[in-house]
Amino acid sequence: MVLRSVVVGAGLALLVASGAMAQVERREIGQLVYEGVPAAPDGLQATISPYYEVRSAELKDWLADGSMLISTRFGETTQIHKLAAPGAARTQLTFFDEPITAAKVQPGASRFVYRRDEGGSEYYQGFLRDLNGQEVRITAPGTRNSDFVFSKDGAVVVWSQVTPGDPNYDIMLAQTSAPEARRVVLEGQGAMAPTAISPDGRRILISRYNSIAFVELFVLDVSSGQLTPVGPADRQVFYEGAAFVDGGAGVLTLSDDGSEVARPVVFDLATGAMRDLAPDSQWGAEAFDVSPDGKTVAYMVNEEGYSKVLLRDVASGRLLNGPDLPKGVLTALKFSKDGARLGLSLSTSTTSGDVWDYELASGQLTRWTQSELGGLDAAKLVEPVLFRYPTFDQRSIPAFIYRPQGVSGKLPVVIQIHGGPEGQEQPSFNPRRQSWVNELGAAVIIPNVRGSTGYGKTYLSLDNAEKREDSVKDIGALLDWVATQPDLDASRVAVVGQSYGGYMALAVAAHYNDRLVGVIDLYGISDFITFLENTEGYRRDLRRAEYGDERDPAMRAVFESIAPINMSDRMKKPMMIYQGANDPRVPASESEQMVERLRAQGTEVWYVLAKDEGHGVHKKSNQEAVRATEVQFLKSVLNTEAQD
Repeated sequence: MVLRSVVVGAGLALLVASGAMAQVERREIGQLVYEGVPAAPDGLQATISPYYEVRSAELKDWLADGSMLISTRFGETTQIHKLAAPGAARTQLTFFDEPITAAKVQPGASRFVYRRDEGGSEYYQGFLRDLNGQEVRITAPGTRNSDFVFSKDGAVVVWSQVTPGDPNYDIMLAQTSAPEARRVVLEGQGAMAPTAISPDGRRILISRYNSIAFVELFVLDVSSGQLTPVGPADRQVFYEGAAFVDGGAGVLTLSDDGSEVARPVVFDLATGAMRDLAPDSQWGAEAFDVSPDGKTVAYMVNEEGYSKVLLRDVASGRLLNGPDLPKGVLTALKFSKDGARLGLSLSTSTTSGDVWDYELASGQLTRWTQSELGGLDAAKLVEPVLFRYPTFDQRSIPAFIYRPQGVSGKLPVVIQIHGGPEGQEQPSFNPRRQSWVNELGAAVIIPNVRGSTGYGKTYLSLDNAEKREDSVKDIGALLDWVATQPDLDASRVAVVGQSYGGYMALAVAAHYNDRLVGVIDLYGISDFITFLENTEGYRRDLRRAEYGDERDPAMRAVFESIAPINMSDRMKKPMMIYQGANDPRVPASESEQMVERLRAQGTEVWYVLAKDEGHGVHKKSNQEAVRATEVQFLKSVLNTEAQD
């Protein structure tokens, strides 16, 4: 099929295809290109806008004077702000068109390191910036940089660097007083990243991410270049983070060795012995921080999607008093520089993210921010209910359901499938779900199909390689469950997914076409072979570890059999597809080939392309417009126009 563009007015064109496809209207509004998308009803974007006016705040780090660096959005994108005290005004420190979501304070200085990219390309550059806005670049142009770590005295910063097409990350080091003299201290193999510098500054802890189930730890001697493994060498283990403890004689990390879930453990570097701080853990730990004196570890635990903070004595493993938090999802935790307080970021289903601190001595929990709801009526925001449903192999699949308030009759259903695949849907604040509930009058279900994190490593591995479509069957089982519910309308079900969830949405569209009314695929994988061939080089081997290797003939045959694009003839229901033009993870070609195939066979497709986005929708104006189009599409296919 050949497409040609015929300009018919300012910002408007028609795409004309030879063959079966009729004319497709094309409009450009700002940075967004719409193809085959009907004009939005008057007032729709104004209705959706308040959901994206909602602000949130997330802790990034503590400054030495007890103030905080946080990320929040006042304009188009999230930026770094300083917060002097609980309830104080937020002082903006970065001012860029691109979102700035990571920052780390340089010890002994009023400076912080942050990273930023351009247009969503994810080729991050690192900068040292002071509180007055003076900054210096510390990374080399044309490279991708992340995982910045300072020495205890702030004199040294280390980070990981990779170049285009290279799967191997190098470990870089620079003196913060002369960052232009950066140098490679380790030519890495694979996805290596620094996690900590020893108190004496002579060693660096390094992780190598091979897959969600296999992470290695090493200690690098900076002067000799010697790399020493940490942990067992005879089996594959997952580690999350790592820090020096016991004056540099030990390493604390989260590990799933000998357990279904990760929990805090300490390795003695001299003997290699591992000491388990929480041997009876039933739920997985996901992140941690060690107090500046090395005596206390604070870590997040994920209990059926909800977060809990636990504190333990590092020497004995004894459980200490911890904060009693609102029911929600944690996004950060960090000890203050004096170790007296633990900073936290928390989001709930009905409140956007805010920053808190917990004073260890008194047990007092203090809220630092009160993020605005952007004009939304808090009373209309819905708390989801956790449930489980049976699937084809007698397993039980966890899911959350949001039901609208005060709506009678059978409810249309929107099923949202997370990406990853090693991700998890959690009951944090989510403007899209709340808008679907309130503006569509729909029930929204967020399942955690097999392959999701949060439920142990056996569950995590159930969709690997040739078992990929077993997770699609879990959505089929959810459709069965919907049909048994007296308040849900099984004849009005739409599926939404992004990234890997986009693949899932496409696969569900193929296998269960007759049970759906429409599908939204956001930057999804349409063909695993072309995806693996075209994704950025630094990600390719990592994705092969999860999905399988397309170079292996047997696995290639599996990919060909499960590729959504090879099942497009089954996809008859309307579809909306969104793509960021600069996406380095799932290239735009994945969406473009799907759009072309569907249109060639006569399937209705709404296609939205963001020229200034990468993997996702991060800029506020784009978010409002794309999410309004999603609501417009869902109203159409679910036949919920009465909600207007």
